[in-house]
Amino acid sequence: MQSIEQRIAADIAAQSAQVKAAVELLDGGATVPFIARYRKEVTGGLDDTQLRLLEERLGYLRELEDRRAAILDSIAEQGKLDDTLKAQILEADTKARLEDLYLPYKPKRRTKAQIAREAGLEPLALALREDPTIAPEQRAAAFVDEAKGVPDIKAALDGARQILIETIAEDATLVGGLRDWIWSKGQIRAKVIEGKENEGAKFRDYFDHAEAIAKIPSHRLLALMRARNEGVLALELAPGAEPEQGHIEAQERVAAHAGIAARGRAADAWLLETCRLTWKVKLHLSLMLDLFARARETAEDEAIRVFGDNLKDLMLAAPAGPKAVMGLDPGIRTGVKVAVVDATGKLLATTTIYPHEPRRQWDPSLAELGALCKRHNVALIAIGNGTASRETDKLAGEMMKKLADPKLAKIVVSEAGASVYSASELAAKEFPELDVSLRGAVSIARRLQDPLAELVKIEPKAIGVGQYQHDVNQSKLARALDAKVEDCVNAVGVDVNTASAPLLARVAGLSSGVAENIVKYRDEHGAFATRTALKKVPRLGDKAFEQSAGFLRIPHGDNPLDAGGVHPEAYPVVERIIKSCGREVKQLIGDSGFLRTLKPEQFTDERFGVPTVRDILKELEKPGRDPRPTFVAPSFAEGVEDLKDLVVGMVLEGRVTNVAAFGAFVDIGVHQDGLVHVSALSHTFVRDPREAVKAGDIVKVKVMEVDLQRQRIALSMRLDDVPGEARGGARPARDERNERGSPRSAPVKKSAAPAANSALADAFSRALKR
Repeated sequence: MQSIEQRIAADIAAQSAQVKAAVELLDGGATVPFIARYRKEVTGGLDDTQLRLLEERLGYLRELEDRRAAILDSIAEQGKLDDTLKAQILEADTKARLEDLYLPYKPKRRTKAQIAREAGLEPLALALREDPTIAPEQRAAAFVDEAKGVPDIKAALDGARQILIETIAEDATLVGGLRDWIWSKGQIRAKVIEGKENEGAKFRDYFDHAEAIAKIPSHRLLALMRARNEGVLALELAPGAEPEQGHIEAQERVAAHAGIAARGRAADAWLLETCRLTWKVKLHLSLMLDLFARARETAEDEAIRVFGDNLKDLMLAAPAGPKAVMGLDPGIRTGVKVAVVDATGKLLATTTIYPHEPRRQWDPSLAELGALCKRHNVALIAIGNGTASRETDKLAGEMMKKLADPKLAKIVVSEAGASVYSASELAAKEFPELDVSLRGAVSIARRLQDPLAELVKIEPKAIGVGQYQHDVNQSKLARALDAKVEDCVNAVGVDVNTASAPLLARVAGLSSGVAENIVKYRDEHGAFATRTALKKVPRLGDKAFEQSAGFLRIPHGDNPLDAGGVHPEAYPVVERIIKSCGREVKQLIGDSGFLRTLKPEQFTDERFGVPTVRDILKELEKPGRDPRPTFVAPSFAEGVEDLKDLVVGMVLEGRVTNVAAFGAFVDIGVHQDGLVHVSALSHTFVRDPREAVKAGDIVKVKVMEVDLQRQRIALSMRLDDVPGEARGGARPARDERNERGSPRSAPVKKSAAPAANSALADAFSRALKR
């Protein structure tokens, strides 16, 4: 058996020594962002992706080792642990294999086989299996004993059969072999439950569905599982494309492994029936549950990965920067909530206007918005993308024309999670006197200035950019999303003098309590002038300082290096560079031409190697460099505000709101996002949609078809595609629209299906059947 380090090294394409070093750092309390950024020499340059996988595998393998030890102790206590079994347990490399080996020795409730053994029927079972020439009824007659609960020959043979069924079904080699065989050949088969056709109409494309379990996409498996949980579908796992033949082959495999065959001997038929029942009663059900769990876990992992990737894209979206912003949270009957924040995010003004039905106070609303823009020098207007978004966008556009301010711009932004933030304890602490509805407008305004700083205030799951997020393991999802948020925050860095406590709490090494203490200390003593001043914050000890200092920024502080990503522990390296160059640090920072002439090897020592020195030189070139893209606002087409305004063939600009395994959803400003199927993302083959687009990207799309009845829009990023014509090499589209988890992912009420010759309907139908 390889060591844990060796197994992880194979998983993450690294050396065992690298893994061992990373494990020691993690065990010592180091965080993944810190290790990835500031311990490259120690780990040989493992990046954050490798380290996250290492962390996950380390937890799994340590649990495996704990379970292995517990199983060895349990079997040893029973006095049944021989050298062969011990070796098999020590060599088991998965939890499934370990549990297969433990199954015969696992304490269990009193079974039929145990009752039969207590009745003295085990010798009968062993005799018939070892010598099939024995006539079952004749040998069984000797075991009839009413006092032992064996009243006749049939009862004796039934008991013996129960013993053999349990013995065969608990053979680890047989179970493992069948599991692998079914995984490679098995098919998930779905059938609608009688009488559930209308209630489960949204799953109608799965009413008679079959698909290989090893190849089924994650989103489709989770859809089938949801339909089963809702009582719409019955699922079974068939051992092959032809179920009947598959079951026969499975029974034959059981018999072959047990050494049982039809050779005309007296007990052959009885033994073969025992094998059939072993498969039908014991193995098929247990393996089906086992493999469904395995498939579901794989699907959940993929769904969590998609959610995490989309969350990362959203959080690392381009910030508009320090500008005064007006946030508009659209509404019809309840009015449009308005909030203005200054360049630092400080709330300046709030109000509510009623430009839409039923009050229709259009002109007064224009006047009020215009006055606020003038009074507070508003540079950007952020409009939430919910109900009445386009109507409110039109209002803002008309107001801007009246003001005639060329510097004023409007942008529709995702309001995902704004309502969750509004009702949160954090929002109540930030704005105790502000109405809940107005807090959402503040969040919309701030997330345009800095998406990362605002979105960290919201529970990641509430941001809703996943698929089937409510169907996956919630604790596992939370851990994965928290890790993504942590990686995003530390990749960008945090201004310690302006950051909120929730943002600071995401910095490597800082807890929520320490983050609160930083804000409190800052409020009481003023802005931090140096990083070392952070050590005065209560509960921010040496370890927390080591982990967090490199990610905390102090622009315009006493030490210019505190504004960048050079860790304080590496300041001596910068001092050597300065001494060698004979220049002041302020002269050195930003002088790319000169810095690129320096050789990292000249400034290394026993602690800091070439990777760290190279990072330091890059930081000096662009201190505190932001990895996020430059802010660009999409421009929606004038006059295109509703689905009925769309014309097939129209080319529009929009923003990608969500990316799923089957394609990307794009907001083109008509209340309902359109779907660009993975096959329409590019002229070349795209395996993963995120290879082509990411959440937040601004893209040009062509309208391929509009289904007004079902509120669906088919789009293509291949602008030369001709609507109505089959796309060369295209894969079938998939309708997973209700499971994408975007801000507007509430299921659309479906009406009658479109005509059979509708290309869009056909595409979606084929998608679900695929």
